[in-house]
This record gives sequence, C-alpha cells and structure tokens, in this order.
Amino acid sequence: MVAGRTGLGTVCNLYSITTNQEAIIRLFRVINRYVGNLAPMPGVFPDYPAPVIRNTDTGTELATMRWGMPPRPRTGGPPVTNIRNKSSPHWRGWLHPLLQQS
Repeated sequence: MVAGRTGLGTVCNLYSITTNQEAIIRLFRVINRYVGNLAPMPGVFPDYPAPVIRNTDTGTELATMRWGMPPRPRTGGPPVTNIRNKSSPHWRGWLHPLLQQS
C-alpha cells in the first residue's frame, strides 16, 4: 500500500495498492479477511470500495469498505479523504485520542 506524504501526520489523496493480499495480511498480522481476491488498485478513490485494516473484538481484520470519512452533516457532499484540522470538533468521534493532539 502506498500513501503520498506531504509532512508528518499529513497524507495527500494519492493512494494505490500495489502489493499482494498475502503481504498485507503478514504486515498487519490480519486474523480475519473478508475481501475475496484483492486485485492491485492503481488508484483508490473516495466513495469507492477499498480494503481497510481494522481492529475488532475478535482480532485484526482486512475488510472492504467505502473509502473516505463522512462529510460534515451541514454541508453534505462526497466523503472526505484529508483531515487537515485534527482539533475540529467534527473529527473527535472518528480520530484516536493520540491523533487528536496537534
């Protein structure tokens, strides 16, 4: 998996998956996988399915989910892929407490 970085804690919107599923499973110590055959993805775009690693009560799993964070309820629009203002109250429920620190 590749994510373009523009600085510490800032990730741009250039995502692609160029590695194989077995490498992802080994790297993240995935216990459960629910993605079927994961083909290389030269581009991962907001509002489209993409593989995600998440922690659950039963262990780490690889699942396919809609890519992007929900937009602000008042403004609507497409999913958001950049969180630039980590101290905004809008993101508190989504971010891990350590990521909320600026």
